[in-house]
Amino acid sequence: MDLRKNKLFIVSAPSGSGKTTLVRRILAKYSQFAFSVSATTRQPRSNEQDGIDYYFISAEEFIQKRDQDYFLEWEEVYEGMFYGTPRSEIDRIFGEGKVPLFDLDVVGGANLKQQFGDEAVSFFIRTPSVEALRERLIKRGTDSSEAIDKRCQKAKWEMGFEDKFDYVIVNDELETATKELFGIIDQYLEVQHS
Repeated sequence: MDLRKNKLFIVSAPSGSGKTTLVRRILAKYSQFAFSVSATTRQPRSNEQDGIDYYFISAEEFIQKRDQDYFLEWEEVYEGMFYGTPRSEIDRIFGEGKVPLFDLDVVGGANLKQQFGDEAVSFFIRTPSVEALRERLIKRGTDSSEAIDKRCQKAKWEMGFEDKFDYVIVNDELETATKELFGIIDQYLEVQHS
């Protein structure tokens, strides 16, 4: 299958910027999208399910699959913690007649955009500042203060990638960011159907 004949949509952001919430809103509004499930070696959070939120696998299995060219893109996001997009996810979603929607870390999103060029529509979601990000991560209550420090330090570096994406949306207020995101998606879907 020539993957480049079909559009795919990528949503990337530093951790805690609200990308997963925005991806869930896209999936709730647009029936033509299907979520591309990534593989990861991190432990599942209490509300996450294997095969729905992520494919949770061991580092050994991830490395074996990586070496077999199983992933479209992969990244060691933190030391020993890998994330990757299985090639089979694109085949599955296109096979269902749907549009793939990716929720990826910043490097993974930039890599996928580079691979697919104009066939991918990419969004970089950011908070107004790293301090605003720190406050969100503290309120979320899922990370230790050490993990929050690490995520904020990484977010400073990730902000430098925003020019590799088609659109930058500042998620200062969720409803405003959602409206902006939907407005852009609507334009693409209208073009595809005209």
